[in-house]
Amino acid sequence: MGNRKNKITALLITYNEIFHIDAVLDNISFADEIIVIDSFSSDGTAEKIRERTDVILIQRPFKNFTDQKSFALEQASNDWVLFLDADERLTESLREEILATIALEKAPANAYFFLRTFMFKNEVLRFSGWQSDKNYRLFRKSKVYFSEERIVHETLVINGKSGTMKNKLIHFSYKNYEDYKAKMVKYGQMKAYEELDKDYSPNLYHYWFRPFYKFINHYIFRLGILDGKKGIIICYLNALGVHSRYKELARLREES
Repeated sequence: MGNRKNKITALLITYNEIFHIDAVLDNISFADEIIVIDSFSSDGTAEKIRERTDVILIQRPFKNFTDQKSFALEQASNDWVLFLDADERLTESLREEILATIALEKAPANAYFFLRTFMFKNEVLRFSGWQSDKNYRLFRKSKVYFSEERIVHETLVINGKSGTMKNKLIHFSYKNYEDYKAKMVKYGQMKAYEELDKDYSPNLYHYWFRPFYKFINHYIFRLGILDGKKGIIICYLNALGVHSRYKELARLREES
């Protein structure tokens, strides 16, 4: 690890990730540098991280995902960065592909999409809109930045070419119903802030038609129906996130 010519920094942002923290830190232990930006977790996450002498822990208040990830990126000592969520895991094949890519004298791209396999507890969710899910997870620090226009599901702006890894990332997003519901509601509420500058007020169309369309699109057209009960649950909760966005936006409009 220490003899690699092109070194890599692994980055995480965390808040109350006690369920995942040990597994994800083990998973990225091959990195030359590991940095975790924690938003003052109250469940023991930070204490777990401090037990690891090879991990740099920085605690910082959470403003939004873009702000926190931009700060994390600034801390990296190496140009190649692997930026994972706590509920994501590399397979052995993907790890080897990452190492082979950064070892190249000149990599063909400055940033790489990772396709993700969505896990519903311990079962693969094959459809429900997640079959084409992908995110940038490996990139060169000197060639990217996070756009400030979005504060959730942040956008990475890349100077140069991007590529896609052949091997998939495992995404353990669904722990249980209440946890995933809270996550979708939170994301929806945060996206409401992105809508504040737009000149409209939520109405029945936003409250009901937009969530209904989200459900039908993912359950019927994105084949969630083939995922059985899992598909119904995921498609419903994703639609709930849309409803939560406009409900929160209405509240923010009333306060302004």
